[in-house]
Amino acid sequence: MSKARKVGIVGLGLIGGSMAKDLHTAGHEVIGFDVNPTHIQKALDLKLISQGVELDELAKMSDIIIVAIPVKMTGDIIRELLDMISWNTIIIDTGSTKKNICAAVRSHTKRGRFVACHPLAGTEFSGPQAAIKDLFKGKKNIICEEHLSDEDALEMTVSLLSSLEMQCIFMDPVEHDKHMAYVSHLSHVSAFTLGTTVLNIERDQKQIFNLASTGFESTVRLAKSSPHTWSSIFTDNSDNLLEALTSYIKELENFKIALENKDEEAIKDIISDANEIRRVLNGLKYNIVKLS
Repeated sequence: MSKARKVGIVGLGLIGGSMAKDLHTAGHEVIGFDVNPTHIQKALDLKLISQGVELDELAKMSDIIIVAIPVKMTGDIIRELLDMISWNTIIIDTGSTKKNICAAVRSHTKRGRFVACHPLAGTEFSGPQAAIKDLFKGKKNIICEEHLSDEDALEMTVSLLSSLEMQCIFMDPVEHDKHMAYVSHLSHVSAFTLGTTVLNIERDQKQIFNLASTGFESTVRLAKSSPHTWSSIFTDNSDNLLEALTSYIKELENFKIALENKDEEAIKDIISDANEIRRVLNGLKYNIVKLS
């Protein structure tokens, strides 16, 4: 962006806090609102924001508003903000689901001032203290229903996110939610259920610590993610996630049958088929580089 803006962040967790950190570094004035006053104070202590304000004040003061809260509340907050902002203000969200958020604001008279976004970045940690410099650098951001956003709002959003070194791509919200169920949400379900399975079987947590390898640690890393954030994502995208889970459970059943039969060849085949994911991911990285 060519000039400094006043950016309001609604939700000062990992994503909102990391956005605030990078935007502050880039010379923008960043103010914040969070329903948790402890988060506001922590964000002030960490100098992520210059000022903590109420939601209505933030709506009046900001050139750009970034909504980074659990998805089940995002649509309502965006509608509330659209009622309060001027026609010069832009609202961006960061929600991991898009269909219901887009539907919630589609008929609003100021719909054009909203740009539906999903930055594909994050860690398993939460809260303003988890904010990371350059979290979004080199990452992708998905924009949905760009045709419903005003041209200046879309241009400013792409410019803002490009200044964080993000690549913006465009996708239908229904397709977005379907794909995210498989490539992101299912991964978190797997991590959560693996974590609870191991904890239930191995009550001696000291032994888990002693025997856990890097493979286990990397696989279960996502199980440390915020219950508040992810329960909201799962329920909001439940139809797609249930479809993904059904397919996943079927694959687990196939592996279980092969193991019960001590069928080493069948197990090798399953692993070989799974190895194909390397080709898919390598091809995806190649295409991203080619497009950028």
